[in-house]
Amino acid sequence: MSLIEAKEYLKNKGFLDRVIILDKSSSTVELAAIALNCNTNSIAKTMAFSLQNKDILVLLSGDTKIDNSKFKSEFGEKAKMIKAEELNEKIGHEMGGVCPFGIKANVEVYLDESLKQEDIVYPACGSSNSAVKLTIEELEKCSQYIKWVNIGK
Repeated sequence: MSLIEAKEYLKNKGFLDRVIILDKSSSTVELAAIALNCNTNSIAKTMAFSLQNKDILVLLSGDTKIDNSKFKSEFGEKAKMIKAEELNEKIGHEMGGVCPFGIKANVEVYLDESLKQEDIVYPACGSSNSAVKLTIEELEKCSQYIKWVNIGK
């Protein structure tokens, strides 16, 4: 269901033509890079976190990890990832397809500075075999992000 919702969301934003449905799994950064024939840092991985009063998504370059001290400095609390079995209920997507498109209304989206190293990035599109090919400017336009953050290492 979340692929359909993500595609509908992107259609309404004018980016449906950027959706790529793959014959192979893209459920991890490494699998997505192989399936899309690109570098791992071109994959815009989406990580889901629970804060005290809200759930958030942070998109980072595929080769970037969360720096816990930077995360706490930015958000005022320790990074706590949402459990796989809670993703659909809290975010609107299952593990392997989490993306900022077609998500629950109360979820906030942040973009990490690590994404700016690439001209083109590939976030997932709601399933474990889909992606969206976007420039950084296009990602800004269609992700409804709150702001750029620097929480990676």
